[in-house]
Amino acid sequence: MERILLKGGRILDPSMEMDATGDLLIEDGLISAVGQGIKADGAVEVDVSGLWVCPGLVDLHVHLREPGEEYKETIESGTRAAAAGGFTSVACMPNTRPPNDNAGITRFIVERAREAGHCRVFPVACITKGQGGEELTEFADLLNAGAVAFSDDGLPVRDAGVMRMAMEYAAGLNTLLITHSEEPALSSGGCMNEGRMSTLLGLKGIPAAAEVIAIYRDVALAELTGCRLHVAHVSTAGGVEVVRRAKERGVAVTAETAPHYFSLTEEAVAGYNTSAKMNPPLRTEEDRLAVIQGLQDGTIDVIATDHAPHSVLEKDCAFEVAANGIVGLETALPLTLELCRNRDIEPLRAVELLSTAPARILGIQGGSLSPGSAADVVVIDPGEEFTLSSDKLFSKGKNSPFLGVRLQGRAVLTILSGRPAHDPLGMLDKD
Repeated sequence: MERILLKGGRILDPSMEMDATGDLLIEDGLISAVGQGIKADGAVEVDVSGLWVCPGLVDLHVHLREPGEEYKETIESGTRAAAAGGFTSVACMPNTRPPNDNAGITRFIVERAREAGHCRVFPVACITKGQGGEELTEFADLLNAGAVAFSDDGLPVRDAGVMRMAMEYAAGLNTLLITHSEEPALSSGGCMNEGRMSTLLGLKGIPAAAEVIAIYRDVALAELTGCRLHVAHVSTAGGVEVVRRAKERGVAVTAETAPHYFSLTEEAVAGYNTSAKMNPPLRTEEDRLAVIQGLQDGTIDVIATDHAPHSVLEKDCAFEVAANGIVGLETALPLTLELCRNRDIEPLRAVELLSTAPARILGIQGGSLSPGSAADVVVIDPGEEFTLSSDKLFSKGKNSPFLGVRLQGRAVLTILSGRPAHDPLGMLDKD
């Protein structure tokens, strides 16, 4: 399929500051033209009136579990879920088994993703060997093998001296560090937010200060070293404020949050609901509103899913020992669009948060519909309503607090390099 003409959609592209009704022409895997009244003889023509046409979504933070935990997710199933959610690119975290701390594993992930073909996969490699927090990995070798950033995600780098060395190393290579902001001395043994709900449930809590202190430390080190720092899954009002002040000082810091932090609070844990157990934990209503404010004013640059699939083995158990995390690739879009419906953010800002900004921060292709760009495109029906059910999820993981919830907004066509990666309505069927 070499030529596709999407006609009459609402084209949303922050890279061109475009929010207008028009047409999009795809030829030979590239965006050929964007505008009104485009003609293209022989093209597969699709009427997308009333739908949004956007650059393919980019997820800066997913867990694909392969190698080592294929019973939870594989690169095949995870990227299939990504395409269904409108994502054409994902960056996968390194806490696989074994961890992605050497070039061989990085190359394995890249090759597996190429075989799957559902979306682009960009490996994030470990900062330290085995995520042990002591000895740095070979950043240069990992970059040459295909890594795009470094993180010990799931585990903080406890030693500030090691983190400083990592930042100096990263700054010299002009690469990105993604920090998991958690002070273990405060969070150890905790399994939910420390507050009213933890007291009612009799569970040991994790104070907001555990995140705030860790963000402050890493921001200070980034300011010292000149390293580009990205703060993962910000969940607290205090964390948002630390990032805000750092940006005002000119520190090279960016930040993300996840849809569950602006959609839910600690109240979702009531009844010891393990589907609502994650790290960092769901916080208070005050924190939720502060996260939304951060999205509005640019303090938070990215919405990432932190897609963390688990099997029932890790979730159908006592809350204290249940695994942290939820699946998010297939719910991120409708949850973000809820912010648009509530007039918290504009549609163009939503696309920036889900596509243009994460591509820019990672330094990868994507996030743009400008002519000459790779034809990674998502067509969104913002009005489609559906009830999330486990049997409809493409991910192997079914661990979501949104199961049974009525959601609105869905990817109805995902195009990767000019070819359909997700086309449930058969919009590109030639017949």
